[in-house]
Amino acid sequence: MKNIFAKIAAIAATSAAFSVAIAAANNPAQAIELNFNWLGDAGYSATGSFSYDETTAPTIISESGSGATNFLQSLNVSFLDPSKNLLGTYNTVAGGVSESDFFKFNFDTSTQTLFGPFDIAGGTGVIGEYYFQGTVGDSLFLRQDIDQQSAFRTLDQNSGSIRVSKVPEPASLLGLLAFAALGVSSSLKKKQASC
Repeated sequence: MKNIFAKIAAIAATSAAFSVAIAAANNPAQAIELNFNWLGDAGYSATGSFSYDETTAPTIISESGSGATNFLQSLNVSFLDPSKNLLGTYNTVAGGVSESDFFKFNFDTSTQTLFGPFDIAGGTGVIGEYYFQGTVGDSLFLRQDIDQQSAFRTLDQNSGSIRVSKVPEPASLLGLLAFAALGVSSSLKKKQASC
């Protein structure tokens, strides 16, 4: 019975390692995806992600306005009220194209930090849409359009702090699973040898 468990663990470890090798060969590391999180002083929050091709992106990515972006491939954001109810979700950039005339985005790829003018989400002139704007490191605001004459209400703000974190790559996760499977296999073999 113990031999069966050892064989299963060895097969799982081999399969996981093989999957990592296949994933790495078929999906070269080009696109990098990062998450960002913001929390306003009154408890409203924004969470989202963006991606770009790390093999072609410069140290500073600077995007603005509508139309084709220079380097950003995607950017989405969701807004939540203080009770964590979803207010809205927006794909500011999809397929390398921004739909917002007001879009502003600045990112340092070497330090993986956002900086400077920032304006994402709404921006299409629809009454009721939410948008997130300001200056990173100075002040950021979550606002909502209330009429066609560019009137808005500010729902929340903070001192400009926004957190960015790298999304783990699927190949990295598979690699961790492979090492875990090898560890299980190794410990099963040791237990079997000691019996």
